[in-house]
Amino acid sequence: MKVLFVAAESAPFIKTGGLGDVIGSLPKALKNKGIDARVVLPLYSKIDKKKYNIKFVKYIYVSLGWKNIYCGIFKTEYKGVKYYFIDNEQYFNRNSVYGQFDDAERFAFFSKASIMIMPHIEFKADIINVNDWHTAMSIIYLDKLKKDNDSYYIDMKSVLSIHNIEFQGKYDKYLLGDVFGLGNEYLNVLTFGDCLNLMKGGIQLADRVNTVSETYSKEILNSFFSFGLDPILNIENHKIRGIVNGIDYEIFDPEEDQSIYKRYNKKSINDKYKNKLALQKELCLEENIEIPLIGMVTRLTDQKGIGLITEVAEQILNMGTQLVILGTGDPKYEEQLRHMENMRHDRMRSIIMFSNQMSSKIYAAADLYIMPSKSEPCGLSQLIAMRYGTIPVVHRVGGLRDTVEPFNIENGTGCGFTFESFNAYDMLDAIKRALDVFYYEKKAWKLLINNAMSYNSKWEKSAKKYIEMYKEIL
Repeated sequence: MKVLFVAAESAPFIKTGGLGDVIGSLPKALKNKGIDARVVLPLYSKIDKKKYNIKFVKYIYVSLGWKNIYCGIFKTEYKGVKYYFIDNEQYFNRNSVYGQFDDAERFAFFSKASIMIMPHIEFKADIINVNDWHTAMSIIYLDKLKKDNDSYYIDMKSVLSIHNIEFQGKYDKYLLGDVFGLGNEYLNVLTFGDCLNLMKGGIQLADRVNTVSETYSKEILNSFFSFGLDPILNIENHKIRGIVNGIDYEIFDPEEDQSIYKRYNKKSINDKYKNKLALQKELCLEENIEIPLIGMVTRLTDQKGIGLITEVAEQILNMGTQLVILGTGDPKYEEQLRHMENMRHDRMRSIIMFSNQMSSKIYAAADLYIMPSKSEPCGLSQLIAMRYGTIPVVHRVGGLRDTVEPFNIENGTGCGFTFESFNAYDMLDAIKRALDVFYYEKKAWKLLINNAMSYNSKWEKSAKKYIEMYKEIL
């Protein structure tokens, strides 16, 4: 079976969030199960061609509307997976991956080019697996090629993976012809409300649609979680699957992580506390393993529940905790967190930046990890935290519900603490329950850490489900 992943980002080449982590690890897991999985990405100027041995293959031209556009093809192999890169400096020599004025045109070009390069790289996919709105147009262009009876593409199938339905690719209808190069026969497919909606078009024409957790696949049928697309999703419900994400155990491994102060595993769990003391020292907090350290690595947005944290931060600190938050995002929350640190410099640190090294230190050092997300398609942070023996406290939605089983002190099962409603005081109650175990039930706390580190979040199980989904449509 041959699968071509089309995505806007992938670790280690370029990554802005969870999508990059998934595309950096899922194809490798599929490859290990005998699937010929390959990936095509834009060749952003920030990608280090020399470091990753990315070599030029050839160039072609891709038509888009009235334009005939240069498309360079580059390739490399990384950890056994072949990666292809679409080069066009007009579109991809930018300061950021997303948020450009011409994103619609940039990603339409990339989506079409990803399909058109296949004969030139001698890889005829059985399935194209596109990811989020940025590449949903690949499904539209594949459909167009089939309608034009292009024999090369006629049997190809498609999967749209939704990593976050909030972002849908909404644009003015005038782009249909001049920019996307499509006729009015695609107007109804792509139109939703008063604009074109690329995610909606992909959902309608894909052979399968999958979300990155089972719960999220059901939640998006409800208007609260769907950001307006629930009418379409309910029509197409028969093709929706939910497959929870995994994490790359080679990257997220406290026994091998070079970024942390002291490496450890389940058997040497006491070395985790050396990480705690070292982080407390680095951040000029009181160095004391008996003080519960609460960590958070996140985008500072409403969706991630930062408002809940700012609402009750004082109460959290008054429980005797230390609080360390790493992230960037909404300037409103950045300013609030700076102010909170200034007021409670004895107990809190707000690190307004993005740093893989610091995030590893927090995962390794913290006792508790908070994820109060309003919605969470899957979430990787709770999986990473558990891998490092840090206990998650989560809002029970989406992938958080699927991956964090509430701890039951009576029978010793579970690996975290949960709260049901998106409410600051429900979150506070969950933190209090966790702290009660931390302070007063030392044996149970050790068991809890062992449960968390034993949780299997490898890609192997999820890769099997992807293969099952692919087989359904073949």
